Amino acid sequence: MKKIVTSIVASLVLVTALNAKDYGSVDGEAITKQDITMVLQDPRIDFDNLPDTAKKQVIEQIVNKKLIAKNAIKEGIEKDPKYIEAINGIKEDLALQVWQKNEIDKMKFTDQDKKDFFEKNKAKFVIPELLDSRHILVKTEAEAKDIIKQLDKATKKEDKFIELAKTKSSDSTAQNGGYLGKVPADKLVPEFTAAAKSLTNNTYTKIPVKTQFGYHVIFLKEKTAAKTLTYPEVEAKISQILMGNAFSKKVKELTDELKKDAKIVIN
Repeated sequence: MKKIVTSIVASLVLVTALNAKDYGSVDGEAITKQDITMVLQDPRIDFDNLPDTAKKQVIEQIVNKKLIAKNAIKEGIEKDPKYIEAINGIKEDLALQVWQKNEIDKMKFTDQDKKDFFEKNKAKFVIPELLDSRHILVKTEAEAKDIIKQLDKATKKEDKFIELAKTKSSDSTAQNGGYLGKVPADKLVPEFTAAAKSLTNNTYTKIPVKTQFGYHVIFLKEKTAAKTLTYPEVEAKISQILMGNAFSKKVKELTDELKKDAKIVIN
């Protein structure tokens, strides 16, 4: 149901108002922003900032499309069975999209509704404790101890750690100097998490850390404490959640009711 709601909300873009800017016309039919978007096929491209030659090419494509379409209609394409089938499919999709937009437009949530949801669901708005770390993974404790000795002698500890990770680590992160990125503490194996959390920023483990994968030497770049986001920080997200929940409920209630009288055959 969550996937359905996400798809539904995304599809509402198709029924938003079009840009009214004048781009010209073909036999009295306006060239719209939607026409341009369909030709460009990339929402990141801003037509208005394109070079004049590129703009001219886009408009020419639109003109050609409209002329060919008008000619096809003149020649009777609307009687073609494939055309009729396609139009029927579009009508069904459009009916669904307009209904979705109308239903969502009806959904209103007060500040109190949103604040109540926040108070009851604070756990949903917690940024977990993050560990920004590197590690070197080897098979034996002796190998790990030797790596620690080399780090102890080094002046630039992290640079040496990166060098050793690239040459000694058996983990897939070796090529990146053993970098694991910023990972929620609870997503790492317990032994690794406990050892990393015991470190201060920019230090490494002095004793090899044994896990199911082997022996680790860990370098902690930074430790970020868990944080509960404030209501102002998540108000917009709460509105989306409430809308999604309400719409999911509406869809389920309606489809459950409609299924009672529908003849449904699934092969």
